[in-house]
This record gives sequence, structure tokens and C-alpha cells, in this order.
Amino acid sequence: MEVALFGKEYTPDHCDYIQLLVNELVAKQASLLIYKPYFEKIAGAVNFPGQLRFFTSHTELVKQADMLFSIGGDGTLLDTIPFVRSSGIPILGINLGRLGFLSDVSKIEIRQAVASIFRKEYSIDKRTMLSLEEPKGIFGELNYGLNDLTIYRNNTTSLIVVHVYIDDRFLNSYWGDGLIVATPTGSTAYSLSVGGPILTPGSRNFVIAPIASHNLTVRPIVIQDSSKIKIRIEGREEKYLLTLDSRHSAINKDDELIVKRCDFRMNLVQMNNKDFFSTIRDKLLWGVDNRN
Repeated sequence: MEVALFGKEYTPDHCDYIQLLVNELVAKQASLLIYKPYFEKIAGAVNFPGQLRFFTSHTELVKQADMLFSIGGDGTLLDTIPFVRSSGIPILGINLGRLGFLSDVSKIEIRQAVASIFRKEYSIDKRTMLSLEEPKGIFGELNYGLNDLTIYRNNTTSLIVVHVYIDDRFLNSYWGDGLIVATPTGSTAYSLSVGGPILTPGSRNFVIAPIASHNLTVRPIVIQDSSKIKIRIEGREEKYLLTLDSRHSAINKDDELIVKRCDFRMNLVQMNNKDFFSTIRDKLLWGVDNRN
């Protein structure tokens, strides 16, 4: 199996876990393909086999990899998307960070996870993505995201007013700090922190959630992901901040945004001993009695 390793950050306390991962993959006779900037950070601390290959681009990855291991947290996994794109390469998230909804293989589960991969004891969880159709070119070719699209006010205390239309029918004007459009995957991210509902990954829905709404009766709404979402911005500033997962850009006040479901999905590796419900129970401490 051709396994790609991707990471962004490195601290010395990661060393033993990365070494364990490399050792387990080598023992399974996997061919390793490593993100070169990450290799340059860890090369002095982690021992690798003699034969290594590297990638720095989407083209180099998709020609050589059967599966990609994301080493870090959820932010690291989101950063794999510009490399994987529409290739369908499955992504396994190994959590060396904190919460880890997407990267749900913990440090102590590395050996078990590698063994399960080579025994084919896993499934592929196909995750819906959203696409920014208009304006074109803001994020280059990478106009899609796994988690969410967010509009913010731009370094000012002035309100932003976001007018939203669903399939060309007016939904609402949101007064506040901004607005989030989240996929089911993104429903456990920023959207959750502003009071949005949790959607199961197979839900064919998006969440539209205001940020710090100045109307207390306004709440997040769930819509079908087959809908076209049109967004117009009103405010005192000429530019506003737009994010798409971990990428960000400035947009003009006069720009009209059109958001749709992406025409491909992201493949996440799901271990057979885990599921979405067990993940949210573990990460959100549901059912845990914290009373003293």
C-alpha cells in the first residue's frame, strides 16, 4: 500500500507517536510518501526507512498515494483538502491535537488503527462539501470546503447585515457579527459554538447560523443541501472577511455570494470500532457526571 503522511506542526512530545506510526507502517511493508515541509520539521527527531518519496502538490500526491494519514488535529485534516481535492483518496485522521472530531484516532490507538487498515477493517465515510460558486476566483481553484463558509465583519465594531435567499426566495436579514453556512461535518465546529444543531454526516442538509445576532428571536436554520444559497452583504465597511475552512480572503460589499453543494465528496476513513455517535459522546462528554 502507498501511504502518504501529512502534517503541519511538530513539537517534541509528538516524536514517540510519529515514530510509532512510521515503524508500524514499515512493518506492514507500506511505501511511504511524505509531505516534504513536514518531513523537514521532523527529520532530525524521527527515524525513517531509506527509501522515501515526497510530495508538495496535489499532482504529486494523487499519482502515488492509496491513502493519506493526517497527523495533527482537525485543522491539519482540513489542510489536506487542497492536496486531495476530488481524487477520492481516503483520509485517516490521527489526533495529536485536542478535541479531534475529524481526527478521531487517538495517540494510543495508532498501532491498532494501522493493523485495522491493513486488515481492511474500516469503512469509508463520504462527507458532503460546499462550493462557493460566485464570486469566482476568490480562493482560486479551491472554491470548496468540508466544514463551513463564514462571513465576518472586518476589524470594526459596526454591525454587518447579511441578506440570505434560498432558491431565490428571501429567507432573512441577519444583523450581527456575521454568518456561517455549515455542512454536517462543520456542524460540530464553529456552527456548534454559536448554537447551531449537530447534524449526522449522512444528513443532506446545511446549517445557516448567525454569529452574535442582534435579534434574540433569530436562530440557526437547517435547509436541504440541494438548495442554492444566495448572500448579499450590507454595512458601513467596503470589505468583509470570508473564510472557507482554514482559508480566508477579503470580499467587497457589493459581491454577491452563491453557495451550493459541491459535486464531489471527501472520503474519511472510519474505524469499525468507532461511529459518529460514539465520537460526539466522547468529545462532548455526553453522559459524564461531573458533579463532585
